Amino acid sequence: MTAGGAGGGWVLGVDSGGSGLRVAVAPAADPSRTVTTASREPVRTGPAGIDATHLLEQLLPMARALLERAGAMGAGSAAGAAPAPGAGGGAAGSPGPVAVAIGAAGIATLGDELRAVLPEALEAALGVRRVALAADAVTAYAGAIGQRPGAVVAAGTGMIAIGTDLTDWRRADGWGHLLGDCGGGAWIGRAGLEAAMRAYDGRRGGSAALLARLEAVFGPADELPGLLYPRTDRPALLASFAPEVARCATDDPVAARILAEAADDIAAAAVAVCPPPSAGPCEVALTGGLLKMGDPLLVPLRKALSAQLPHARPVSAAGDPLSGSLTIAAALATGSLTLPRDPRMLRVTTAPDGSDRDT
Repeated sequence: MTAGGAGGGWVLGVDSGGSGLRVAVAPAADPSRTVTTASREPVRTGPAGIDATHLLEQLLPMARALLERAGAMGAGSAAGAAPAPGAGGGAAGSPGPVAVAIGAAGIATLGDELRAVLPEALEAALGVRRVALAADAVTAYAGAIGQRPGAVVAAGTGMIAIGTDLTDWRRADGWGHLLGDCGGGAWIGRAGLEAAMRAYDGRRGGSAALLARLEAVFGPADELPGLLYPRTDRPALLASFAPEVARCATDDPVAARILAEAADDIAAAAVAVCPPPSAGPCEVALTGGLLKMGDPLLVPLRKALSAQLPHARPVSAAGDPLSGSLTIAAALATGSLTLPRDPRMLRVTTAPDGSDRDT
């Protein structure tokens, strides 16, 4: 089967976020068989939004190297496949990808340049004519659940929920630590530090246990504002205190209440995006580093989900956003993509000239 044949060839998945760029290649027929690489340099954002040139400068050498490695391994139905006509492909005649899916943080609001530049640039450089550009929440969804109806809550420093009935996308929260991200790591850490400062002042609602942890981690309580407010990474600093809240929750009712409120907020976001009972079975997957806090958060979260979403079935996330990009690329390559297209959330180009056929 040639590289352009249905079900054959390589697909390329990309995950671009605050920690850098991750890239993977896999056979279209089996996107779980991956060859991966990564860069720790995040793609720049400028006045025009996410910088398409900077993304391409990183992506193209990584993609060509991966395609060469994958071709040498001879894995999957793409082994020995020839590039599609006009394909740039990888080095030494290795096959070009038949489809590419790029998931990028901020693409919904900052991705105009990516949408204008990438399809044509990727066709010229790699010969690929099937390109999907997706919000990182969409690739997180595809990695966790695949192409089934449901909801995915990604809880880390921030918190965002996304869901679909395979007709439309629904999103809840993800508005940052000043306007939302309710129940996320920064939210929990800030609430824990507030309770500590209340104890320092002698106000009601304070927690001596959290005050002790504040001073152990950050030093004198009255010096915390000077440490926190000038920082440009305030969400990360706040989130770094969330595990301390979890450690105190077993014996401290204030810490336990904070985590219970976080669980309620996370569940409420899932409710906002989950398809209604009339739409049929709904799966809910939880992802993100916040889940590493374990039972102090997970026990009240399971209780909140059961109470607020009795018709939904909790499932373990099958994969991460990079695997979700490969899932989308493989479905695009084989004509089996059923996730809803959306001009900002999931935009697909498939025409021979790279023009967009979606609204």
